Amino acid sequence: MENFFNQFFENIGEDKNREGLKETPKRVQELWKFLYKGYKEDPRVALKSAYFQGVCDEMIVAQNIEFYSTCEHHLLPFFGNISVGYIPKEKIVGISAIAKLIEIYSKRLQIQERLTTQIAETFDEIIEPRGVIVVCEAKHLCMSMQGVQKQNAIIKTSVLRGLFKKDPKTRAEFMQLLKS
Repeated sequence: MENFFNQFFENIGEDKNREGLKETPKRVQELWKFLYKGYKEDPRVALKSAYFQGVCDEMIVAQNIEFYSTCEHHLLPFFGNISVGYIPKEKIVGISAIAKLIEIYSKRLQIQERLTTQIAETFDEIIEPRGVIVVCEAKHLCMSMQGVQKQNAIIKTSVLRGLFKKDPKTRAEFMQLLKS
């Protein structure tokens, strides 16, 4: 890690021995352990450990769960909120388990489209609801800081499974709940 940063500092014209940079390689190494800890965690375990049988059969929505991730293309952050809605068949999941699932996938190098899909697919596989929908709204620093430099652009992605995909009324109910 130290060699990597010494080369980096040299490439950008910085003095690796400058007071403020001496501990930077160690600090970044610790930061990276945190930012990419999702690779060491199994998202299926997050959901399997937190469900209850037959408690409810109506729509459940966990809205505006914040996340922070890193774009795999530019290694810059993207961040925002994810909302998950589902209609249970036999199992419901604890709300903290939904947040944990989002956390695990967001703590990996990502693109927003894959992040949204991974959350929906894992939820669908483990909880087996009658339907699940995941909506992600994010701001990408790779779009704000470089390239087109559009400061206020928000990217929205969604993935629908089961009733949310088949039934427009179910989808509309979820979207109305997001507006409330």
